Amino acid sequence: MARVLLENVIKIFDGEITAINNISLDIVDKEFMVIVGPSGCGKTTILRMIAGLEDITKGAIMIDGKVVNNTPPKDRDIAMVFQNYALYPHMTVYQNMAFGLKLRKYPKSEIKQRVEEAAKILGIEQLLDRKPKALSGGQRQRVALGRAIVRHPKAFLFDEPLSSLDAKLRITTRTELKALHHRLQTTSIYVTHDQIEAMILGDRICVMHNGVIQQFAAPMLVYDMPVNRFVAGFLGTPPMNFFDGRIEFKANKAYFIDSQNSICLPARMKDKLAGYNNKEVVLGIRPENLSLQPYIGQEDNCISGVVRVIEPLGNKVEVHFEITDGIRFIANVDAHIKMKIDECVLIYMDIEKSHIFELGETGINIGT
Repeated sequence: MARVLLENVIKIFDGEITAINNISLDIVDKEFMVIVGPSGCGKTTILRMIAGLEDITKGAIMIDGKVVNNTPPKDRDIAMVFQNYALYPHMTVYQNMAFGLKLRKYPKSEIKQRVEEAAKILGIEQLLDRKPKALSGGQRQRVALGRAIVRHPKAFLFDEPLSSLDAKLRITTRTELKALHHRLQTTSIYVTHDQIEAMILGDRICVMHNGVIQQFAAPMLVYDMPVNRFVAGFLGTPPMNFFDGRIEFKANKAYFIDSQNSICLPARMKDKLAGYNNKEVVLGIRPENLSLQPYIGQEDNCISGVVRVIEPLGNKVEVHFEITDGIRFIANVDAHIKMKIDECVLIYMDIEKSHIFELGETGINIGT
């Protein structure tokens, strides 16, 4: 178990491509930290640098208080679980799990004890004599986890370990992973592009974009108070809705104004928006904060939209609306409400849960 610290780390490929741009991360002992972001944002590069599989250009990486910039991977006392399992096809499950310990000259009795202990934790005791080709995808991933567990490392590194599994198995396995971390209490750093995995697994999540950390905090804090438009739009299924408009003050109240609507913003935002009068901004609101029924005290905060797509999801319905100028947005509504395609309806906003962003892909959240 260990604290993993990255200080002002930069990674430049081929002398010109900046993959990681001056990031600092502090992963505390026993924490399960998830790095999440779109493809190409630099998350796997961070993992590979911590593992020692990729050199860093500038900065420092520390594991358990020791700078490991020049320490070989085998001496960093970390275990990595890969997306493709990386099992030896000619070896049995037992041999795969024992291989790393065997290389390190552990006694056979200790190897046997560790393998059997890990197999019991993962529920694969009955598979120890099989070879990888005789296993399902979920079983292979458990073997890969077991191979990491037997080493009793200071930290686990997970590189999208569930991405090769089918949807149902991913749900089961991520639940098992969370329970496993609770049991082992080993520092874990997990990379994924799947925001649902990030929200469920992480004690804290680190949202990356273009090699830069956008936000690093507890999952619900990131979800409820995104620091900028990118984070707000990346986290959430379906994503946050965005509307272009401007701020206008009337009767000592702040309003969001677009081509058709005038939305009275929360009193808590008034002082923060004081310098934005008549400036263009973006209003963001999540689909679950839109309703076909007015919110108490916010009866005037509504917009009209034409129903374009209806997606029943059992306990709710995702409805895609279009405003007359072609802008589309999504609302999560009660599954029993009846609507028709091309019907024009009023959609009410819970404006207390809205956000105002500056313009641009990473425009800051003004209202936080």
